[in-house]
Amino acid sequence: MIRITELRLPIDHPPEALEGAILKRLNLTPQDLNQFTVFKRSYDARKNVALAFIYTVDLSVKDEEGVLKQFSNDLHVRPSPDTSYHFVAKAPEGIGSGILLRPVVIGFGPCGIFAALILAQMGFKPIVLERGKKVRERTQDTWDLWRKNVLHPESNVQFGEGGAGTFSDGKLWSQIKDPKFYGRKVLNEFVKSGAPEEILYVAKPHIGTFRLVGMVEKIREEIISLGGEIRFSQKVIGFEIQNNQIQSVKIEGHDDLPANHVVLALGHSARDTFQALHDAGVFMEAKPFSVGFRIEHPQSLIDKARLGPHAGNPMIGAADYKLVHHAKNGRSVYSFCMCPGGTVVAATSEPNRVVTNGMSQYSRNERNANAGIVVGITPDDYPGGAMAGIEFQRAIESKAFVLGGSTYEAPGQLLGDFLAGKPSTEFGSVLPSYKPGVHLTDLADSLPAYAIEAIREAIPAFEKQIKGFSMKDAVLTGVETRTSSPLRITRGPNFQSLNVKGLYPAGEGAGYAGGILSAGVDGIKVAEAVALDYLSK
Repeated sequence: MIRITELRLPIDHPPEALEGAILKRLNLTPQDLNQFTVFKRSYDARKNVALAFIYTVDLSVKDEEGVLKQFSNDLHVRPSPDTSYHFVAKAPEGIGSGILLRPVVIGFGPCGIFAALILAQMGFKPIVLERGKKVRERTQDTWDLWRKNVLHPESNVQFGEGGAGTFSDGKLWSQIKDPKFYGRKVLNEFVKSGAPEEILYVAKPHIGTFRLVGMVEKIREEIISLGGEIRFSQKVIGFEIQNNQIQSVKIEGHDDLPANHVVLALGHSARDTFQALHDAGVFMEAKPFSVGFRIEHPQSLIDKARLGPHAGNPMIGAADYKLVHHAKNGRSVYSFCMCPGGTVVAATSEPNRVVTNGMSQYSRNERNANAGIVVGITPDDYPGGAMAGIEFQRAIESKAFVLGGSTYEAPGQLLGDFLAGKPSTEFGSVLPSYKPGVHLTDLADSLPAYAIEAIREAIPAFEKQIKGFSMKDAVLTGVETRTSSPLRITRGPNFQSLNVKGLYPAGEGAGYAGGILSAGVDGIKVAEAVALDYLSK
């Protein structure tokens, strides 16, 4: 196979134009070309250039050797890499029959899903322990908070089948290094379970919440069909460790589950499980994370600022952005989890606390754009050991609950008032999307003073990049605290805990991923490490 990169075509080109461009690029006739597939498609929407798609294409030709020789000095014509997935092991005889204990995966978010799926596809028959409910029951419970101000602590945006990624924009891109193309395996499995095929080639693929629900169910069905087991509403509350080796996990209301290989795919909000691990002596350390607000603008404003005359083109869709500012006080302020045409959602998992997140459907056609505007903090800001970051988050979330009126409404403020340092009393042209609702107030006391100072400095800087970003009617909604895990359950080169054999910290909760794709990739890596360890015994 041959790969061509940087193949440029007008955005409104007819379907047959791509084949013509390939033939022209390589000086071929139609008879020379066997087949081709699009590996990636991005777009160039700079304001002063013609709107265009930029393709990366893999193709098969009759004389591959001759074509590669002819273009040996052309960096954009090269052999296609092997992006297929290759299993590293096959389960030995005896798994699940009492001879060998089955691997256990704790958590069924993106990381846990792919750890379990890969283990199941290799024949290891994993047991998954998920503290929350099946995804459709969980969705109903989540709506109880959004519509009725009723929180279910074990079934919400953070906990349940699919993990926090289910109630998000469904972004499926990452900046991780992926030399083995594990990300391709994740995308292929998503397509197999019902995602649109375009996620395999668009530059910034996304799915949206409603599609993720059905996809998660289909992956669950495959794991079960391969001998795996998913146990819902089973909360892990402790760990038995002997001679630095995991022996079993303790489950609330159930017998202990013997296990010598345990994948910790906990997610970033399993605070009580973090505490149980800490109490059991598992090594962990505090790590940086970020806190801030959600900001909402009209999506039309972002489209116009980012795309200029191309705004509204259906081939491009809603525009996104990525911003960063280094403040004078040494803090970095940046946009986080930008959701074009989306909504701000209630994402707390603990009573009497308020947490926000962003979510979009596949269509991204809601009125507002939203993003987290967050400030980086470090363990120096919350001294006290590995668990101190959690208490730092809780304090901010509890204050937000009170500022919002102690009803799970979120505290909010118009951007102009925030910059002027005065409380807001009524909304302007931008109506917030957060449910159960937004209580207008003064957000100055909701975050540490250094964070407020840095955000106030960053907004005018962002205005220089996106015209209209500092519009007075834009709405800030507090607080965003769960940008990433506040701790890392540190692991070694073998993917096992530094001081407990058989314990495999994984994904976002353990500090090794950020987002659906990277969490899925980490789940694959850990599953492979588990499989290889079985074979080494």
